[in-house]
Amino acid sequence: MGQSGSSMQLTRAADYAVRVMIHLATLPPQERTLLPALAHATGTPESFLSKILQALCRAGFVASRRGQSGGFEIQAAGREASIRAVIEAIDGPICLNICLVSGASCNRKSFCPAHPIWAKAQEAMLGVLNTATVAEMAVQMAVSRKKGSASQSEPSGQRETRKGGDRPARKRASQEGRAPAFQSGGSEWLDIVAP
Repeated sequence: MGQSGSSMQLTRAADYAVRVMIHLATLPPQERTLLPALAHATGTPESFLSKILQALCRAGFVASRRGQSGGFEIQAAGREASIRAVIEAIDGPICLNICLVSGASCNRKSFCPAHPIWAKAQEAMLGVLNTATVAEMAVQMAVSRKKGSASQSEPSGQRETRKGGDRPARKRASQEGRAPAFQSGGSEWLDIVAP
């Protein structure tokens, strides 16, 4: 009885899917990111992330492209998706109790004092998850990042930002004897130059 895990919590896959969608929505439109960078930015194991991305692609929230300019990008439907839609793309319909499953019958439903409580709790939870969108959460993430980076001070002249894809920036940094560090925000790389 004293277990810390609860059956009334998101699956790890659904949690990672929400993280991925929010991260992708913080990127500029039509910008793609590679699986390793996405795994790093969201704290998701790459092997697990592949399965999550497949489900998000099937739902029409994310598109993938192979090749040198490939990667994953969020679709318009993904930006507009509710958090409920993202969770259900991974786990299927959200239901607190079997008596609330559409079409399922429970012989206790008519007299069970808990049934209206489960129904009310599910309605409240789904209401919250329906109103929170990926785009809104991405805006909140961007604001949090700006506040966080504004509070960190760096000596001027030590930072150079380059856009234009992970591999070319890495190659340029390597050729110039600098160490690239991934900056979450897509395909930007920060080349840290020691003074």
